[in-house]
Amino acid sequence: MTVAEYIEHLKNSPEFMKNVTSWRVLPERRAKYGNFPESLEPGVLEALRRKGIDRPYSHQARAIGLALQGKDFVVVTPTASGKTLCYNVPVLDAILKDESARALYLFPTKALSSDQAAELYSMIESIDCSVKAYTYDGDTPASARTAIRQAGHVVVTNPDMLHQGILPHHAKWIKLFENLRYVVIDEIHAYRGVFGSNLANVIRRLRRICAFYGSDPVFICCSATIRNPRELAEGLTGKRMELVDENGAPAGERHVVFYNPPVVNAQLGIRAGSMQETRKIASSLLKNGVQSIVFGRSRLTVEVLVRYLKDLVRDPLGNAGQVRGYRGGYLPTQRREIERELRAGNVKCVVSTNALELGIDIGQLDACVLCGYPGTIASTWQQAGRAGRRGSVSLLIVVASSGPLDQYIVNHPEFFYAQNPESALINPDNLYILLNHVKCAAYELPFAEGEKFAGLEDTQELLSYLEDQSILRRVAGRYYWMAEEFPQAGVNLRSASDQNFVIVDISDPKKHRVIGEMDRFTVPMLLHQYAIYMHEGRQFQVEKLDFDDKKAYVREVNVGYYTDADLTTSLKVLDEFESSAAEGSPIVRARGEVLVSSIVTLFKKIRFDTHENLGWGPVTLPELEMQTTACWWTLPEGLEDEFEREPMKNAMVGLAHLIRHIAPMHLMCAPQDINVVYHVKDAYTGRPTIYLYDSLPGGVGLSDRVYEMDRELLLRARELLLSCKCVDGCPGCVGAAAGHGAKFTLIQILNRILEPGCK
Repeated sequence: MTVAEYIEHLKNSPEFMKNVTSWRVLPERRAKYGNFPESLEPGVLEALRRKGIDRPYSHQARAIGLALQGKDFVVVTPTASGKTLCYNVPVLDAILKDESARALYLFPTKALSSDQAAELYSMIESIDCSVKAYTYDGDTPASARTAIRQAGHVVVTNPDMLHQGILPHHAKWIKLFENLRYVVIDEIHAYRGVFGSNLANVIRRLRRICAFYGSDPVFICCSATIRNPRELAEGLTGKRMELVDENGAPAGERHVVFYNPPVVNAQLGIRAGSMQETRKIASSLLKNGVQSIVFGRSRLTVEVLVRYLKDLVRDPLGNAGQVRGYRGGYLPTQRREIERELRAGNVKCVVSTNALELGIDIGQLDACVLCGYPGTIASTWQQAGRAGRRGSVSLLIVVASSGPLDQYIVNHPEFFYAQNPESALINPDNLYILLNHVKCAAYELPFAEGEKFAGLEDTQELLSYLEDQSILRRVAGRYYWMAEEFPQAGVNLRSASDQNFVIVDISDPKKHRVIGEMDRFTVPMLLHQYAIYMHEGRQFQVEKLDFDDKKAYVREVNVGYYTDADLTTSLKVLDEFESSAAEGSPIVRARGEVLVSSIVTLFKKIRFDTHENLGWGPVTLPELEMQTTACWWTLPEGLEDEFEREPMKNAMVGLAHLIRHIAPMHLMCAPQDINVVYHVKDAYTGRPTIYLYDSLPGGVGLSDRVYEMDRELLLRARELLLSCKCVDGCPGCVGAAAGHGAKFTLIQILNRILEPGCK
C-alpha cells in the first residue's frame, strides 16, 4: 500500500478518526531557483551538473554568493533542503583556486560527520581533483592522523575532538591554522544549553589560535528552523552573521494529524496510554507496508515499542530485522549498520529517540509517528522532516500523552501552527563554563597581561584567580600554564558527567562483550542492580553496577516485564540574588543559586501489554549533586493552617506538575531543560514553596526568565485547571501522582494567590 492509499484508509476509519483533533494538509511547495556565481571554478560547476544540479535553489545561490564575498552567515531551512551545498561549493572553489586553502567542518555527532564526509567525497570524485578531505575523530587510526594534519584540505570533526584533540596540539596543525579559510558549523540548533555554551567557548579558543597564526576564517552555520538562528550563530561564533532563511527547496504534500487517545475513564479523566496507541498505529503501518519512523521521548519508551513491534514481524526462525531501534547508548558500529539497512530499504520501521532528529541520510521514509509531543515546535518539524525527504507525499501523526502540554497542543492546534519555533539558549559567560575554557586557552597559548578572552572585561580577574590557585604563573607580563594536569580532559562539552558507563554482557561466561554505554546521570534510573536493561528489544538483567569502575554487568533474560525507577530530588538554596512581590500579592518570588541532590530509591516492575505494576524493589546508589540557578514562589503564610496537610500536599504536587509542563511553552525551551520541585514546608522559606530550576549545571538563564514573568505561569495554571473537564483532578491537569481532591484545593489556593481576598 502506498502512503497516499494508507492516508485514504485512515480517513475512512471511524475508529481512528474519532480520536483526531486536527488533520491539516500542508500543500506541495514548488522550487525557487537562483544562479551560481560566475566566478565559480568550472570544475565545481561540472561536478554539480554530473550530480544533476544545473541551478541552485534560491537559498543556496544566496549562501554561496555570501561565502565568496567573505561574509559570515547562517542558513536556516527545513530538513532535506540542500544545506550541504551551501558550504561544500565555496569550500571546494577556494581549494581549487588556492591549493593551500583549508577548511574545518564541525558536526555534533560522529554519524553526521561520516555521512557528510561521504557527500563531500562524492563531489571531489566528480571533479577528479587532488582535494583531500578526512574525518578526524576518536575512531581515526593513529597511523592516519599525521597525514591528516599535514595534507588534509578539509578536516571533518566534532566539537569534542576540536576541544581535546586539535586545539591543545595546534603546533602540529600549523598548515590548517595558517590557511584556514572556512569554518562550517552544521546543525547549530543542537548546540543549546551546556553543549552550546561550551562550544561557544571552544570557538573563542579556535579564533584566538587562528589570530596567533594570522588567519581569520569565514564562519558558515546551518540550522533547522528555530526562533533565533542569527542570535544563536552570533553567540556561538562571536561574529556578526548574515541570515539566509528564504527556503527555495521543493517539498511534497504533508498530512499532519493530531491524535488524542480515547478516554477510558471519564470520571477520572484517564485516557488510553500514548505508548499503546502508538503501538497500534505503528503496527498498522507495518502491516500495510508503509516504511515509517517512530519517535519516543525516552530510551525506555523506544525499547518497549521495539519489543512490541519486533514480536509483530518475527519470522519462524526468530528474525525481526524489519524493525530496528536507534538511540544514544548503542555502539557506533551498530548505529552505522542500522543507518545502512535503512538506506537500503531493508528496515520497514525504525523506533528512535531524538538521536535520528539530526540530518543523517536514512533514505526514503513515508510516515512519521511521534509517541508524545516532543516538547518543542522545532523538534516536531525536525522529526516530521525525516519522512517524505524526496518530495513525496508524507504523513505525520502526533500521538498525545496525558500531560498538560500535550493536551494543550492537540486541543489548540492553532497555537502550534501560529507560533514560531523555540529559541535555542546558550550562556557562554556562565562562570562555571568560562573558567574551564580560560584554563584550556591558557594551556594552548599564554595570556598576555591585559589580554581579554573574547573581549570579556573580567578576564584579568579570572587569570589572577588561577594564579592564586597555582594553576597559572605570571612571568614578564604573561600568564603561563603551570599545573600538571591536562585541563581539556576535565571538561565534558555535552554534560556535567565526567564519563560514560559501559554495559558488559556476561551471558556467555567465556566471552564478555561490551554492548552499549550510558551517561552517568541516566545510569541510576536504568542500570541499577536488578533493573531490566533493554537493547534493540532484547532484555538483560543488571547483575552488578560498579559505580567506581563505571561498568554495568548484564545477563540476557526473557521476562514478561520491564522496570522503571523513582527519582527523589531535594533542593537547598545556596544564595538568593533578589526577591520581590507584586503589589497587593501575597506571593513572594525570588531567584538565586541552588544545590540539587537526586537519588534513586526504588524501582517498579511493569508488565508488558497491560502495564500493571507487579511489585517493587529498593535501589542503593550514591546521591548525585548539581549546582544551578532557580526561581521560586513562596506561597502566603497561613495556607498550611487553612488546609489540612494531605490536601495541601496534593495541591502542591498538582501545581508543580502544571508548572513543569506549562513553563517550556512560555520559555520556548525543551521540557527536559527545566525541572520543578515543591516543599509543603520549605527549610529555607519556612512556607509552602515551588522551585523551578535549570536542569544544566550553572544554569543557562531559563529560571531568570521565569522570574521576570511574575504571575504569568500561575495564571495559565489556573486557566488549564478550570478548562479541564474532569471532576476532581486527572493526569491531564494535576498529574497522576496528585491524590484525591487536588484540583478543588489547588483552585482555591490559586484564587487566594492571584486575587487576594478571594476565598
